[in-house]
Amino acid sequence: MQVVHYPNPVLRGGGKPVESFGKELETLAADMLATMYESSGVGLAAPQVGLAMNLLVLNPTGETTDRTDELVLVNPRILERKKIEYGQEGCLSFPGIYAEVERHKQIVVAYQDVTGKAIERKLGDFLARIVQHELDHLNGVLFVDRLSPADRLRVRTSLERLEERWRAGA
Repeated sequence: MQVVHYPNPVLRGGGKPVESFGKELETLAADMLATMYESSGVGLAAPQVGLAMNLLVLNPTGETTDRTDELVLVNPRILERKKIEYGQEGCLSFPGIYAEVERHKQIVVAYQDVTGKAIERKLGDFLARIVQHELDHLNGVLFVDRLSPADRLRVRTSLERLEERWRAGA
């Protein structure tokens, strides 16, 4: 499993609801987590590995040795949002690019686990930021879409390099 890089059109496609639960989904989530860890990330959405599914995985520590807060969210949706803050973000699909992004500090998210069990959970701070970032991928929204005009200008050269690499098939 490989992380898809910008500007691959699959990143704009978003995901579709997951309807089948069980061993196959568990294996897929485990593979996504392994890919996330190998890429030194803290979150990964299915479209980032070329899959049009509403599935995301995360671990705010990014460490395989600390899986306490590891989560798999299937068909997630945000029910509540509170307080806004800016924070530094990067994205595995935009290697080497980091910028300040506005997100909600607290959210309530409803999702299913890999068995299909419905869960509702209140999240805050970094965990809330990760979920919002990955949920954007499920809706075809990219990290760069949320940048200020100044930050867009600042990262323009890096984006152009990614576009050139993609066109060259690298």
